[in-house]
Amino acid sequence: MDPSPPALDLDLGLRKLGYDGFRPGQREAVETLLDTGRLLLVAPTGGGKSLTYQLPAAMLQGTTLVVSPLIALMHDQVSALTDRGVSATYLAGTLDADQIRSRLGQIARGEHKLVFVAPERLVFDGFRELLSRLDCPLVAIDEAHCISEWGHDFRPEYMQIGQILQQLPNARVLACTATATPVVRDEILERLGLPSTTPQQLRGFARPNLAFRVLETQTKPQRIAGIDQLLAESLGAPGSARGTAIIYSPTRKATEEEAQRLSEAGWNAAPYHAGMDPDRRQSVQTTFAAGQQEVVVATNAFGMGIDRADVRCIGHLGPPGSVEAYYQEAGRAGRDGEPATCLLLVSPADMPLRRRLIERDVEGRSPDPETIEHRWNLFLELMRYAEGGACRHDAILRYFGDEEETLSGCGRCDNCLRLEDDDEADAVQIAEIVRKALCGAARIHGRFGLGAAARLLRGGEDLRLQRAGLADTPTFGIMSDRDEDWLVRLLSRCVTAGWLEFGEHRVVRVTPEGYDVIHARRPVRLVLPARQRPSPQRGSSGGRRSRKAASVVADLDAAGRDLFEALRAWRLTTASGEGKPPYVVASDRTLRDVATLRPTTEDELLLCHGIGPAKMEKYGTAMLSIIGEGTHSGG
Repeated sequence: MDPSPPALDLDLGLRKLGYDGFRPGQREAVETLLDTGRLLLVAPTGGGKSLTYQLPAAMLQGTTLVVSPLIALMHDQVSALTDRGVSATYLAGTLDADQIRSRLGQIARGEHKLVFVAPERLVFDGFRELLSRLDCPLVAIDEAHCISEWGHDFRPEYMQIGQILQQLPNARVLACTATATPVVRDEILERLGLPSTTPQQLRGFARPNLAFRVLETQTKPQRIAGIDQLLAESLGAPGSARGTAIIYSPTRKATEEEAQRLSEAGWNAAPYHAGMDPDRRQSVQTTFAAGQQEVVVATNAFGMGIDRADVRCIGHLGPPGSVEAYYQEAGRAGRDGEPATCLLLVSPADMPLRRRLIERDVEGRSPDPETIEHRWNLFLELMRYAEGGACRHDAILRYFGDEEETLSGCGRCDNCLRLEDDDEADAVQIAEIVRKALCGAARIHGRFGLGAAARLLRGGEDLRLQRAGLADTPTFGIMSDRDEDWLVRLLSRCVTAGWLEFGEHRVVRVTPEGYDVIHARRPVRLVLPARQRPSPQRGSSGGRRSRKAASVVADLDAAGRDLFEALRAWRLTTASGEGKPPYVVASDRTLRDVATLRPTTEDELLLCHGIGPAKMEKYGTAMLSIIGEGTHSGG
């Protein structure tokens, strides 16, 4: 198609919709969409994505199609557009047959400027037939990450959208999402049939008013104390009317228990999960939205469409499955721009529990190995965030590729407030400690779990170690100056770094990358666990952030970021040519490792995560060529 639209007065159109002006980035997004005919827009919930399609739809001739899974938001947007004088309607399974027929007739007659469609409606023959007669200038796909099997909210119905676009070859295409990593963004383009040159705009991810904190816990009383302190700091006492809170729980049982505990402590608290009676769930959501509910304890079923401005804190009783899921849930705090706190509780039990959840059968079928590996890597990315020593706010922004909004330290997260009293920030000393720990794991390789490895390093009593002859090895007691709990946490961090892995029955094994660390063929980029677990609250006099600790975790420099983007473009082109999803070619973790290490030979490339002999034979020449081009161009 010819993407060039007729001359449009965007400011006039904006005023007709009742807005005084554009938010940052909105004008650029609309202009890019109109100029190029396609755009992938990544902006957080509440960041004004809807205007990016509402404004062109109101000004262009014809009927714009908006695919959205959120029926409640469809209804709200249709009502708001109608009030502004823009005719709109929606199609969803909540409508009866007569309503559907009536609305299809109105759409066929061109009576609406916008039509919101639930993804499951796309498969209906009547709707497909209607499309062939529709004058459609724009197709907008909201929650576009749902099309990716490797996003955090995959929905099979979204797989039909690519076919819809083929029926509308002259329509502009806008894909919107609130959270999407580079590999998910690449898969969105591949699934929609859009070229790798499609403009991608990331904006609005920075939330400097949020104070991110991580608390390592070992016991239930510690978790209780962490949540109680979070609520006291953020809301004061029960009934103080200082705002609201959401506490996310990994299971329905824990949701009910925590809501009951908080209610008994005087809070106006209620549970919310998918196993509850629908009327009760709706009541909790309604009262919370109206500000009548102080605290909601919920599974991840709660939150879609929730836009309450005064959520003063978000607590997570355990880590969710990915950084995307965490940031989406934590990002529901502080929508009014005022300070808010996000606390993530983690414990050594999280990793084996998550691995079991990832590997369990779904509807009687075992997940395939690629699915397990990918979801495990998503979880490890979240654990790296939890265990990292740099600014948490900037770490999240870099994860999503939003380098422009990084703050070089937010000054609010627990890491930024950490006192400069870490005498273990020396990289040489850290490398020595890590190599000792990995040597201990190598001794018990494939036989025992993390606890046995920690006891071997500590020199603790364990009948299994004695029977296996490990109590007589030089490694026994090599780290006797550390307690067992600290050693387990250190070994867990080695798992997240990819140097250790879990085998069958939760035994621990050293990976090839781990052996490279042991033999000093790979650099050690790891922050050691604190000797004493950090408090979820720090006073304003906490001091300046630890620059030494921050420097231990290597972030991509400018040349590394350029190389990462070049590798992404190669991955998408290669995936499209082979008819495979981008993750099959290479994961984001692999591309980041390549961009960090910048190997120049095949042997060096094999040191990067995810590059084995088969990947080397298939893609090694191309990857090394890209690295060489980046180096010669001054990267």
